[in-house]
Amino acid sequence: MPKNQNHKAVRYNKWGYLFLIPFVVVYLIFQFVPLVSTIYNSFFENYRSGLMQIGPRFVGFDNYVKLFQDGDIWVYLKNTMIMWIMGFVPQILVSLLLGAWFSNPSLRLKGKRFFKTVIYLPNLIMASAFAMLFFTLFSDGGPINAMLLHAGILKSAYSFFSHVWSTRTLVALLNFLMWFGNTTILLMAGMMGIDASLYEAAEVDGATATQIFFRITLPLLRPILIYVMITSLIGGIQMFDVPQILTNGTGDPMRSTMTLIMFLNKHLYSKNFGMGGALSVCLFIITGVLSLIVFRFNKTKD
Repeated sequence: MPKNQNHKAVRYNKWGYLFLIPFVVVYLIFQFVPLVSTIYNSFFENYRSGLMQIGPRFVGFDNYVKLFQDGDIWVYLKNTMIMWIMGFVPQILVSLLLGAWFSNPSLRLKGKRFFKTVIYLPNLIMASAFAMLFFTLFSDGGPINAMLLHAGILKSAYSFFSHVWSTRTLVALLNFLMWFGNTTILLMAGMMGIDASLYEAAEVDGATATQIFFRITLPLLRPILIYVMITSLIGGIQMFDVPQILTNGTGDPMRSTMTLIMFLNKHLYSKNFGMGGALSVCLFIITGVLSLIVFRFNKTKD
């Protein structure tokens, strides 16, 4: 009997490997091969100067040296991280609050499904459409300035896109509005998976709602929080569409909203594949290092 059972297990495993083949093939063609090609191109001088094609010519690590000597990568990394933090901090706070409300059975909230749907809806709207809407609303002659002037709050139109922190705030606000619904759903799912007997025992012991949240809910949500932070960090580093549309690809004012992916897009647009490849590899390393730091920072012995 044991031999027959092992034989059956091998046959079932064979079907499992067969079902994995489509994923492996898609991964190799659309992810692994482009990754290897990008690393390979990063060691070559390959760009277009006017109508003349320069390269491809092997230059070793020259593209990487030039990338860090210019210093632009650190400026754009700082811009990216500032706008991500400005959007992520209120996002995680609001999502935790909404998740705690909707998953708390004692509140007996009505219309939970409706509100969950409304909260998630902004995530379904294209970022480009959202950015165009904000660009129209906050333009010099847009509805926001018109309302502020009519209310007497401003004496003249405020140019939101000509000031560093107002532009960064609009980018962060857009990212917050688009993603807090998705984060809320994830955190809510984690909260609903916590054993209700833990809350009942805490209430019997006289714990307050605040103590229950910080002593039970947050510690047990740690795996979900790590996942949300890392995925949000990766999305933040890849921030492109919102600042690209709001600033018309310039990263103004004074390059304060130029992100790493916008910087990469400029190299690709100018056909500088060598520098684009080097920057892509640096982005890959930066993302991995920051994700590892977040994971290690949130990891506990428990």
